[in-house]
Amino acid sequence: MAKEDDDKPEDESSGEAGADAPKKGFVKKLLGNKKLLMIAVAGLVLLLGGGGAGLYFFVFSAPKTAADGRTADATPVTPPQVAFYDVPDIITNLQSADGNPTYLKLSTSLELDNADEKAGLAVVMPRVVDQFQSYLRELRIDDLKGSAGVIRLKEELLRRINVAAAPYHVRDVLLKEMIIQ
Repeated sequence: MAKEDDDKPEDESSGEAGADAPKKGFVKKLLGNKKLLMIAVAGLVLLLGGGGAGLYFFVFSAPKTAADGRTADATPVTPPQVAFYDVPDIITNLQSADGNPTYLKLSTSLELDNADEKAGLAVVMPRVVDQFQSYLRELRIDDLKGSAGVIRLKEELLRRINVAAAPYHVRDVLLKEMIIQ
């Protein structure tokens, strides 16, 4: 019986010693678990990389200044040589699936390289209007829906006008008004 009494205190003392043993800290757990260590290192690298990128873009990339104090990216004092030519308003009917009449009113302006080209473009304007009319009559309402439809329309008109006004170059077709009724 003495042995049994001796065994019990040892079991109890070993249980108490286990309860009083210090638990592993966060750093020891982190260093002991490789998966957790890799996740923590990756997070730290992302945090430092993001902070460094933010610091670079917002602090160190200030505009460079010239010797006289102006910024190097300043707009030029003289405006670019650009001229605009207004095309007469075009009203045409569109193709419709149900047969109801649908009309398009298009008001455009052409961006030219310089003002000298206006006179030459005025001579070929009937050819340009004819090209516009023949293209617009083949369109459906669905072709003009959304911003993608408007961009396609502008690109096609620009291509056709550069073919029709061959010696003259048009930079862009600007839509002033587009009404579908």
